[in-house]
Amino acid sequence: MKVNIDISAEYKDPYAVIYTDQVTDEIQQILDIFNNNETPITALQNEEDLIILQPSEIYMVRIENGDTIIYSKNQKYRSRKRLYEIGQQLGKKFLQISKSTLINLSYMERVEPGFSGTLLLIMKNGCKEYVSRTYLPMFKKYLGL
Repeated sequence: MKVNIDISAEYKDPYAVIYTDQVTDEIQQILDIFNNNETPITALQNEEDLIILQPSEIYMVRIENGDTIIYSKNQKYRSRKRLYEIGQQLGKKFLQISKSTLINLSYMERVEPGFSGTLLLIMKNGCKEYVSRTYLPMFKKYLGL
């Protein structure tokens, strides 16, 4: 890839232009870096401590007994937000795999066959969740199946 940087006092705000005939993985990575506007997520560690999590720290978000639980590598936190609200904040690196679960696509470890045509997803932190049949086509498309 050729790169050209033009430094001049006439440019107050930096901007980038990419000339290409198609969006390759390399171009997509560059776009992801430029668009890395991660919105932090607030969560409760307990009733007194408010924790600020970056989306890159979040492995999974799941509804459990009516509470929104956010899983990181070694801990889980409770959020006052609804699943769809958190999903809107998290962006493209997250995928809904069931009515009650969002996952960070970066932290998938493996997928195993489940019951009745579902798939069991195992995350790198050990969390397990079934991909429901409703969300299975979208998940398979992401995996290239």
